[in-house]
Amino acid sequence: EEAPGEVGLGVLAGSVKRFPQNGLKVPHMGWNQIDFHRNARICPLLDGVDEKSFFYFVHTFYAEATDKSVEALTANYGRDFTAMVWRDHLFATQFHPEKSQKLGLKLLENFIKL
Repeated sequence: EEAPGEVGLGVLAGSVKRFPQNGLKVPHMGWNQIDFHRNARICPLLDGVDEKSFFYFVHTFYAEATDKSVEALTANYGRDFTAMVWRDHLFATQFHPEKSQKLGLKLLENFIKL
């Protein structure tokens, strides 16, 4: 939905969808609480990050992975959505670590340690 007719990189199977407005402000901007999903507790990027922590989001679209095992974090904005994916050496966040203050710095520190 973000770029009709474009196939993307094809690294992870899935789609990119637009948040429906349904009374919500779109784009979604602000702090949102994350939930651990599947393999989050062993994800090296999340070392020192607690479930229910808050990260800063700025987005109109969200990724929906076909393979749910790659979801490390989810969040909710009118619906549950993927907040972070992790597979092997691939890490991707929907939130902005650089805007997420202390926990964002922790995430970036963990990335550098990798």
